[in-house]
Amino acid sequence: MSTQPSEPSTEPPPASNPLSIAILDDYLSIAPPLFAHIPHLTIHTYPSTLHPSSLPALISRLHPYPIISTMRERTPFPATLLSSLPNLRLLLTTGTRNASFDLPTASALNITVAGATGSGPLHPNPALADLPPPPPPGFDATTQQTWALILALANNIPRDGAAFHSGAWQTGFNTGLAGKVLGVVGLGRLGARVAKIGAAFGMHVIAWSASLTQATADAQTEAAGLAAGTYRVVSKEELFRTADVVSLHLVLGERSRGVVGQGELRAMKKSAVLVNTARAGLVDEEALLGVMREGGIKGVGLDVWWEEPVGEESVWRNGGWGEEGRSVLVGTPHMGYVEEGVMKRWYAEQAENVERWISGEEVRNRIV
Repeated sequence: MSTQPSEPSTEPPPASNPLSIAILDDYLSIAPPLFAHIPHLTIHTYPSTLHPSSLPALISRLHPYPIISTMRERTPFPATLLSSLPNLRLLLTTGTRNASFDLPTASALNITVAGATGSGPLHPNPALADLPPPPPPGFDATTQQTWALILALANNIPRDGAAFHSGAWQTGFNTGLAGKVLGVVGLGRLGARVAKIGAAFGMHVIAWSASLTQATADAQTEAAGLAAGTYRVVSKEELFRTADVVSLHLVLGERSRGVVGQGELRAMKKSAVLVNTARAGLVDEEALLGVMREGGIKGVGLDVWWEEPVGEESVWRNGGWGEEGRSVLVGTPHMGYVEEGVMKRWYAEQAENVERWISGEEVRNRIV
């Protein structure tokens, strides 16, 4: 096993080695130890994400490799990229779907695409020896991240933390959540978990999605062990107009892209906050920037972004948020799934699929 520097040289690695893998966008250098036990596998890591517009550089970087490991949707693989990678035979992702992959093109090019569930490999991986078992059913890192953002906004954690370390003391009021209205946009698996915690805080939970019915919401209420009617289905207009906290939990698709736009944002209370740990494309970026610059809502918590990683010069990093009447921003670098156990189990599953592919076995969690 050999490992190359994080940035490719001006000359791409030779394509002569049929057992070479490019590991993309592994920001925390988690993956190499989990692939290290595979005999004769040459590993090259590229933690710096190339923007999709840098297609020639991306093709040059990836052209030699028969195996590519990716993390979620950090680097898209559209048809133009896949068609330019003649050596690619096995494309690995995490999760069981990846909307940024052109799967019909991958299928047409006989590229095997496989995912990872996070449950871990079937066979032991030496690098997982000290890892605790997966969390019990019903718990996940995204729900935790969602509530971390909600509480950071309600209790002014970033502001008060900075004030404390600069020598100041109390600088303003917290916002109590009990009795407030939590608006959940998308009452699926994650939305329902967020809703249950909101109810535990004494919040009134309302929910909306294009297909959500009260019967479905009642079933989620019953599954959570709560009283019937705890989750109330309302119109989209009522949710944004009345909620004190709006949390987004929709899958991004053509119907949901831009589902939160100018009208929804300007309908919100000036004291309300918006939290998005789902996908940035659910929200119209320019509309949100406009409302925040005017201080139209109290605050925004974002863990997902329209371009990732967010550039150092981005207005999201340098917008003077929370100053001179602008809305507060609590931003995190897409951490809603970056939990050590999950990440390591994902990569261990990918490594196991590499071994299966090398030996001619069917890969697990095959997508294409």
